Amino acid sequence: MPLEIVTVPCLKDNYAYLARDEATGATAIIDVPEAAPILNALAEKGWHASHILITHHHDDHIAGVKALAAATGARVIGAAADQHRLPRLDEAVEPGETIRIGMFAGEVIDVSGHTIGHVAYHFPEAGAVFTADSLMALGCGRIFEGTPEMMLKSLSRLAALPPETLIYSGHEYAQSNARFALTIEPANPALISRSNAITEARKAGRPTVPTTLSHELATNPFLRAKLPEVKALIGLAGASDAEAFAEIRARKDRF
Repeated sequence: MPLEIVTVPCLKDNYAYLARDEATGATAIIDVPEAAPILNALAEKGWHASHILITHHHDDHIAGVKALAAATGARVIGAAADQHRLPRLDEAVEPGETIRIGMFAGEVIDVSGHTIGHVAYHFPEAGAVFTADSLMALGCGRIFEGTPEMMLKSLSRLAALPPETLIYSGHEYAQSNARFALTIEPANPALISRSNAITEARKAGRPTVPTTLSHELATNPFLRAKLPEVKALIGLAGASDAEAFAEIRARKDRF
């Protein structure tokens, strides 16, 4: 039986996710920007939260953890490296460790860069990875605590997953990310088509997540910074991958 995933809009442009193993009823919540919409979504589905998975310490991802844990008794899991600035954890995990949601095993992946200690949760049997503010639809998180080299390594770990993997990121940023991506590769046909599809989805009020890794590899400038043709487009032919990535990130920060 599948891992059923429900997208829950929170705050202005955040997403939380419910991930339920249908065989056992175990249900994980990935990040808790606020408790009320998640409790409402659980009630509508008739589900009970058993786990809360935290990706990183920023308030727009953890503000509702305490209230949700109190309301549901869910077990709170987060990165050991981030434990000092997360809500109280029932389980502190390290990159490479495995967590279980019912019958589904999830790998903890270090995706530091946006913050130090940021983790993603990859469920290979479900073909899904929860990336929060690391890899995002057509983008990546702003580098607040790490370095471009660190963020590039983190994104490379995610880029090595199977191309059909579904990417569940933490924000609805795809429209603005698409506008920026077109400044890097204005003639990329896959990007032009995807940008148009994103515009239509947002007009209809539909979320742009999840996306697939294959779509990101074809259109996301941060995953494409290593390509010689992209380096040439930004005037850095022959530059290192990290130099090209840093230039694209700097341009996005000013965009």
